[in-house]
Amino acid sequence: MSGPNHELAELLSSLFGRHVDSDPDSAGIDQNLWTTLRETGLDRLTGGPGREGGEAGWAESALLLCAVGANAARVPVAENDVLAGWLLDTAGITARDNHIRVAAVLDSAGRAGGVPWAGEVDRLVVLWRNGDGWQVSDLARSEVGIESGRNRAGESRDAVVVDTSGLDGTPVPATVVAEYRLRGALTRSHLMVGAMSRIQQIVVEHAGARVQFGRPLAKFQAVQHMVADLAAETALADATTVAAADLAAAHGFDDPRTALGVAASRSVSGHAASVVVRNAHQILGAIGFTREHDLHRYTNRLLSWRSEYGSVRSWDDELTRAAVEAGSASLWTMVTGG
Repeated sequence: MSGPNHELAELLSSLFGRHVDSDPDSAGIDQNLWTTLRETGLDRLTGGPGREGGEAGWAESALLLCAVGANAARVPVAENDVLAGWLLDTAGITARDNHIRVAAVLDSAGRAGGVPWAGEVDRLVVLWRNGDGWQVSDLARSEVGIESGRNRAGESRDAVVVDTSGLDGTPVPATVVAEYRLRGALTRSHLMVGAMSRIQQIVVEHAGARVQFGRPLAKFQAVQHMVADLAAETALADATTVAAADLAAAHGFDDPRTALGVAASRSVSGHAASVVVRNAHQILGAIGFTREHDLHRYTNRLLSWRSEYGSVRSWDDELTRAAVEAGSASLWTMVTGG
């Protein structure tokens, strides 16, 4: 994997640093921010050679997703680009427009629950089984039934219903289903790492400025321990997520090493979220729960994102199965990738 893209990192820092969300508690997409992302080509970083300026890889997407998480931004970057856009590219469906898209995998009844931003976008890219194979269709929102919902953080998470009986689709390999889940899971790891990093910053600033019993909170040993635990969990989640992204960039998502890396990333980030949320709210106390304070916008997103594209338990189970299958002779090789 190539080194960090410093120019993109500076662009994202400037872009998100200047932006002010006028309604941070809204369930809808921040259209002003989305327009800026589209104008700078960040709405589809990985669009491939068919889109001007859209030939970035997972490393660039990771930077953007972390920035979205670190700013609690209400934009469907993951869904529009590395999920819906990728499905269209895989199916060979051309979409040269500025429509916002999200993706959904339909069950046998033509239904999918908890689809991010489904009621807010222009089109939905659906992956569905037709007989013995899988197909992709690009549908206008008017062609899809929408049942509105929200996650813990208040973000749009809607149920969608599609009548697939007469639906035309483009066939795709069955492997697309597994890759879709891994892609979605890794986007959540990046978002969570971004949010954890911002929470750590909030906690450190508060502990240094807040005075209790004549001295800053940061001087109390119990607070220092909680901050250290929070920071350690954040760093561990970051490290495993970077490792998974490196594997995805180097080997693709159909490689067993990438699948194992994503599972490790989701397991670690999911468990880290519990520690980060608990310690942050303990350190900030009641103020962290208030509507006026930013902390709850990040902690609630962490608790919501960790259960999307697989629960923490399901990723723990995948790691356990991989370890059992490797056996004592191959376990160390599996862990180290040697």
